[in-house]
Amino acid sequence: MSHQTEIVTLFYKAMWDHADKSLIPTIFHEDFTFRGSLGPVLTGHDQFAGYVDYVTGALGSYTSDILELVEQDNRVAGRLRFHGFHKGELFGFAPTGKHVAWQGAPFFTFEGDKVRDLWVLGDVHGLIEQLKANQVAWTPGSA
Repeated sequence: MSHQTEIVTLFYKAMWDHADKSLIPTIFHEDFTFRGSLGPVLTGHDQFAGYVDYVTGALGSYTSDILELVEQDNRVAGRLRFHGFHKGELFGFAPTGKHVAWQGAPFFTFEGDKVRDLWVLGDVHGLIEQLKANQVAWTPGSA
């Protein structure tokens, strides 16, 4: 495994799966740019840490499954499955406790040993459809 794919694996399996924000400076340049699978465009460690709090606050047991990684030069791309239990408001939907999942395609650009840019395309439409269906199937007190 190359250093770049090791960093990507660390990002998902150690940082995201355990919400270990202490790893952010190890993985990213201070002023890195980020576009998350849920849509926000952010810059730097502090804004990204806020995104981690938002996602892990909305989704309990949040996990990233790495399905595929491809590396070329200073770039790593992949196919992932993100999932967790809906425990906080997400896209305006009240929590139901139900499991939700969506797929995403990250594109990492490295500068030296750290990530300079991360752009992730997520299946937000599919996630919103699950959230809608769960709201219809759920009534307060039924979870």
